Amino acid sequence: MQRLSGLDAGFLYLETPSQHLHICGLLILDPSTVPDGYDYRIVRQEIEARLDAVPAFRMKLADNRFNIDHPVWVDDKDFDLDRHLHRVAVPSPGSRVELAEMCGHIAAQPLDRSKPLWEMWVVEGLDDGSIAMILKMHHASVDGVSGAAMIAQLCSLDPNAPRPEAVASEVGGGNDIQMAVTGAVNVALRPLHLARILPSAVSSLASWVSRARRGDAMPAPFTAPRTPFNSTITGHRAVAFTQLELAAVKTVKNAFGVKVNDVVMTVVASALRAYLDGRGELPDSPLVGMVPVSVHGESDRPGRNQVSGMFAGLHTHIEDPVERLRALAEANAVAKDHNSALGANMLQDWSEFMGASVFGAAMRTYAALRLADKHPAIHNLVISNVPGPPQALYFLGAHVTALYPFGPLFHGAGLNITVVSLEDKVDVGLITCPELVPDLWELSDDLAPALDALVAAAEEMQARTEEDPRVDKLGG
Repeated sequence: MQRLSGLDAGFLYLETPSQHLHICGLLILDPSTVPDGYDYRIVRQEIEARLDAVPAFRMKLADNRFNIDHPVWVDDKDFDLDRHLHRVAVPSPGSRVELAEMCGHIAAQPLDRSKPLWEMWVVEGLDDGSIAMILKMHHASVDGVSGAAMIAQLCSLDPNAPRPEAVASEVGGGNDIQMAVTGAVNVALRPLHLARILPSAVSSLASWVSRARRGDAMPAPFTAPRTPFNSTITGHRAVAFTQLELAAVKTVKNAFGVKVNDVVMTVVASALRAYLDGRGELPDSPLVGMVPVSVHGESDRPGRNQVSGMFAGLHTHIEDPVERLRALAEANAVAKDHNSALGANMLQDWSEFMGASVFGAAMRTYAALRLADKHPAIHNLVISNVPGPPQALYFLGAHVTALYPFGPLFHGAGLNITVVSLEDKVDVGLITCPELVPDLWELSDDLAPALDALVAAAEEMQARTEEDPRVDKLGG
């Protein structure tokens, strides 16, 4: 058996009937590249054959009343693929709207905790002949980076690639006595763990205050302005998605000497500004995004979620998109430095003290009393940027033409925008609670014009630079 880390388990404890803490991925597949043609029966056979290469797909949660620590992962001895793999057809006419409605409905359904925490839906009937694949996995089992890696394990760089080799599971079937005893030992050692991390926490808080006084700190929580999507969420979900050109993003990046992530965040900020301004709901102060930061390779803590988070000011109060890009690039550098100073292990260390009885009850009470409507917004939305492979991917021989990710929503932050680069595209997935954002496609459709405006400014900047090489990119 394998004990969940506090951060992994926290995604279980904080789940409520309306706050589903799973993540989804929508893959659009071109069946014309499948060597022997598309056939669902073959797809099922091939998926079943490949599950041995990803042991996590066969693991489920285990717990008992004597275990006072976090649950554990064990192998599901009764694993049945038919409980996880489903075949459906999108309603006519099979456009992106019908596909999005189906994806939103699937995203709104909680996962069954008695089985491995994932589902896969094969969607047929799309108007362009494509096949869609919707993969849903609980955040307790994957973060953005590891989720993308698991999808990559089911894919290949060659449509004719052989099946990946099987990987032996390391968790086994579990033992109730062992689970209870090791859990009790872990809990007994928590005071020592607290004594070890408390000094660094006090130092980090003092450093945050000092940085804020100097003006080189990231935004503090509870300082975000309130927007329509900063409220208590329901269990309903709506999704939208769009695809941008990676070459266009890099044109802006190179012209202004910033990073790809700066351009992506500016595009999102510009779209948010246009969306809110068009409704007369744009706050005077800038929106604040919570940005998950991968600490894979930096953290030495166990667990499937290797992530920290930073708060980023989106500078939506700035009208000019180039000035917004410059401000965001500078602010992101400050936020990254500040987040790095807090340490890669901070979130993982403190989450070890989360418990189902306390945090689960607190979260349910928080939702029932709609407390997210009563205090200042912690942050406005979650923005995540996950780098994907620059090469073409093939899922069972079908070319993956798009991969749209959809992250979780939280009470008080009912909008999530996640970006994945794949091949020569940037795929953007948006998910919300439709009671808070009833017209999500309008926000999605604002993203491409936002990038176009930056590309136009970049081309003008490049022309000016060619005329006068002394022109400063960031300073104009």
